[in-house]
Amino acid sequence: MRQMTRYVLFSLALAAVPSAASAYSFTTIDVPGATATSADRINARGQIVGGYTDADGMNHGFLLDNGSFFTIDVPGAAHTGAFGIDAAGRIVGIYVDGAAVERGFLLDQGVFTTIEVPGAMGTGAFDINARGQIVGRYQDAGGVYHGFLLDQGTFTTIDPPGAGFAQAIGINAGGQIVGGYEPPGHHGFLFDKGTFTDVDFPGAGATDALGINAAGQIVGRYVDASSVMHGFVLAHGTFTTIDPPGSTFTEAIGINARGYIVGDYMDASGALHGFLATP
Repeated sequence: MRQMTRYVLFSLALAAVPSAASAYSFTTIDVPGATATSADRINARGQIVGGYTDADGMNHGFLLDNGSFFTIDVPGAAHTGAFGIDAAGRIVGIYVDGAAVERGFLLDQGVFTTIEVPGAMGTGAFDINARGQIVGRYQDAGGVYHGFLLDQGTFTTIDPPGAGFAQAIGINAGGQIVGGYEPPGHHGFLFDKGTFTDVDFPGAGATDALGINAAGQIVGRYVDASSVMHGFVLAHGTFTTIDPPGSTFTEAIGINARGYIVGDYMDASGALHGFLATP
């Protein structure tokens, strides 16, 4: 089982092929003893959060700080995943309770707080900025996913016009939000000052925007014409593919103010690893 339900994946069959060369220096991130690891967000201090699967198939969140791993488990949860961290070290994520219900959480100074959109069948929190604004997704009574922004206790739905499915996945200090939606097709989006703009990797069959830093650089994933998934960074209007050497599947998920990128990749044996990409 991959880390939690995380971001709903494209409904495509993904092929496995070697990755291309990259202008980044890559460091693999593996939680000791884990069967799968994903690095999901990195803050300005270089702290990294993500998730891992243990030998028993259980999912846990983690914090990587100054070379040390710390497990993050919501008390009583069946599974936990950590997906966002701000400069102050506040962490957000998703946990699954004993009734198999997905709920969001905020971890602040050792205290867990549940995040639930009123009336939702399930809620997940994906990112938090320095202002304490949180973005994520919720599932309505009809089973449809919507993006949301939680700001000072108030939830606002974040859905591009006409979307039948949406997720708000990343937010920066300026309140710019990125995510993904469909139909028609599957597109990434940027939501800035009330305006939605599509984020589509050129020639891709599907794109998701997963993270954004204070400079407006966006990272995400795209599916190419051969149904292979790659990571990307969009900076100053230019897309660059992000694939660790030897990867057969890549997601670029988080980017900090220094342009350091974290995500996950699959190797030729099918094992999932986290990575840090340094420009």
